[in-house]
Amino acid sequence: MKKAVFPGSFDPITRGHLNILERSIPLFDEIILAVGVNSAKTSMFSIEKRLKCLELVAAKFANVKVHTFEGLTSDFCANQGAKWLIRGVRNGGDFEYERTIAQMTKSLNAELETVILFTDPEFAHIHSNVVREILRNGGDASAFIPEALSQVM
Repeated sequence: MKKAVFPGSFDPITRGHLNILERSIPLFDEIILAVGVNSAKTSMFSIEKRLKCLELVAAKFANVKVHTFEGLTSDFCANQGAKWLIRGVRNGGDFEYERTIAQMTKSLNAELETVILFTDPEFAHIHSNVVREILRNGGDASAFIPEALSQVM
């Protein structure tokens, strides 16, 4: 079974994340959307809210599950029996960061392969930081988040 983990803070999940997820689905038998808990990072949304949002988005995909984890992503993947790690890239800056993370992850778990997908151009400008700022200031972020979340954001 080809099992992959798509990790992130998903604070919140955006249409860019959804674009990567939808394009990953035909590649794997199972995908775990995994919310990483980072105690050093302050999130806008609680872990419970982020999990609920991911569950709403994942509900239409039979092969997508939602989990949360603490610690190293490579350890979580090993514990889940996942051999692939899905990452999305919007631009050159993202690519450099993701390449470094992929190389470090490979040194921690030689059996784990990172699959990098480039976000489709129409989603490349969407960044969770900006979406959070729009939401904090009462703006309309509906163009940047999955439709399934329109009632909960």
